[in-house]
Amino acid sequence: MGIGDALLVLIPSITLGTSLYYDNQEGQNQWYKSFATNALVTYGLKYGVKRERPNHEDNHSFPSGHTSATFQSASFIHKRYGLKYAIPAYIGATFVGYSRVHANKHYTSDVIAGAVIGSLSSFYFTTHKSFKIAPILLGSGYGIGIKKTW
Repeated sequence: MGIGDALLVLIPSITLGTSLYYDNQEGQNQWYKSFATNALVTYGLKYGVKRERPNHEDNHSFPSGHTSATFQSASFIHKRYGLKYAIPAYIGATFVGYSRVHANKHYTSDVIAGAVIGSLSSFYFTTHKSFKIAPILLGSGYGIGIKKTW
């Protein structure tokens, strides 16, 4: 198992784990919907298109499932929590795509299609969530204001 295979498990696991730890049920449901949609579209295309892999192993090259799963998770973080939190996941997902081409498992177009499918599935189902905490000045003292956006 290579680093790309490990990231296939690690990126979605961390993403879902974060959602389970910090979110309410809404964020979890959004992750499940985007993950399921991504998987259905990706595997529907794999078995419908039947493109042979560059290494001639089988005919399930298009699109890259590794890439679609990791970009689905990176895009979920991006949409739900913001780009600055998603940058490490995007770097990891990009490496996964590179590793699939480098290992002769996919063509570049398979990887690009997987990235687009994964990203679109999360951007469609996920809403932004943020907490803002700021000090406030009250007439009789100080306090902390918390603003939550769903």
